[in-house]
Amino acid sequence: MNDKKSICLFNGTVITGFSIIEQCAVMIEDGFISDVFSQKRLKQRQFDKDTRFIDAEGAYISPGFIDTHIHGIGGYGTEDAGYGEAKGTESILAMSQLLAERGVTAFNPTLYPSQPEHMLKAVSEIAAAIGKETGARIMGLHLEGPFISPLRLGVQKPDTVQPVDLHLMEQLWEAANGHITNMTVAPELKHMRELALYCIKKGIVLQAGHTNAEYTNMIEGMQIGILHSTHLFNAMRRLDHRNPNAVGAILIHPEMSCEIIADGFHVHPDLFKLIMRDKPVDKIVLITDGLKPTEQKKGPFLANNEEVYFHDGVFRRKSDDVIAGSGLTMIRGIQNLVSSGFSIEDAVKTASLNPATIMRYNNQGAIIPGRYADLTVFDKNFEIRFVMIDGLIIKDINRRLICD
Repeated sequence: MNDKKSICLFNGTVITGFSIIEQCAVMIEDGFISDVFSQKRLKQRQFDKDTRFIDAEGAYISPGFIDTHIHGIGGYGTEDAGYGEAKGTESILAMSQLLAERGVTAFNPTLYPSQPEHMLKAVSEIAAAIGKETGARIMGLHLEGPFISPLRLGVQKPDTVQPVDLHLMEQLWEAANGHITNMTVAPELKHMRELALYCIKKGIVLQAGHTNAEYTNMIEGMQIGILHSTHLFNAMRRLDHRNPNAVGAILIHPEMSCEIIADGFHVHPDLFKLIMRDKPVDKIVLITDGLKPTEQKKGPFLANNEEVYFHDGVFRRKSDDVIAGSGLTMIRGIQNLVSSGFSIEDAVKTASLNPATIMRYNNQGAIIPGRYADLTVFDKNFEIRFVMIDGLIIKDINRRLICD
């Protein structure tokens, strides 16, 4: 079943990224979307004799989800890399398969900061997985540090934080073979301008996070191209009526885009109403910030090589109860956004078109002719039914027979 023959996926509600269309069909040829048309035209069209017809059974047909901030899933994580073995590469490839089964068609493996020698090895091992994946596409690496504030660590380890170091940045870029896509930085750090200019030349998307930035620091960061932000409200200097600080700058300035973790704990669900009111919808990016033990069946549960436990939708470090990260999946995040007042099309947009646009993934994120046939089909109960990547069927929960 996994070959790139023409496929017509019909009888669905198509969320294109720009609109939502009921009773619609999507035509896939040679791994790309070739047409989107109404159900009424199905019998009027001519198809190749070997075209496969797949009934979506009334479910939503969505662009594949893109998770630009994820550390791990199912017992596999980016922290497995850096030990001079193939284990790191193998873990990322396992993540690729597990994510695809959950509707994610592309992702940015996100690395915790670590000591430079170890981080360089980790970056190299993870980059080595690119092009070998059998599930979700590995788009490039997200470095969550090391150039972040020691005052806003979250769960990051104090001894891994570094002052801005352009030589180390160049080493990281070379170790990744040019596959660093986005990077979390603290805009207030000394020499951030030089780092930002370097990253702009390399096409790296910079995002403000783990930052103690005041409002003026954020404005200066925006002026040098730091226009995205990491998990809004979390691990950043909070809004104050005399100094809007990092949170205020992100909410005030429409050009700033932001990640949100929609697990109901990292951000109170009612705050999504504020975000919807103050941010253009195309500047909101759903992420999971998922950790290695997310949906892991048996313990021990480890995140960043420390034992954690799961409670109220988040993982906490056993040693001190600090929140280590989320156990969210993208489909549950979409469901939570809808429950908080987002329309289904806007919720899907935060998980597909928006990250594709901000990360400059020009062939993804929308169901329009010419884009990759990366599709996720889910029902009204937000259960994944069908996943396709590059025109290949990754998951079909009903094991449908192909209609004649």
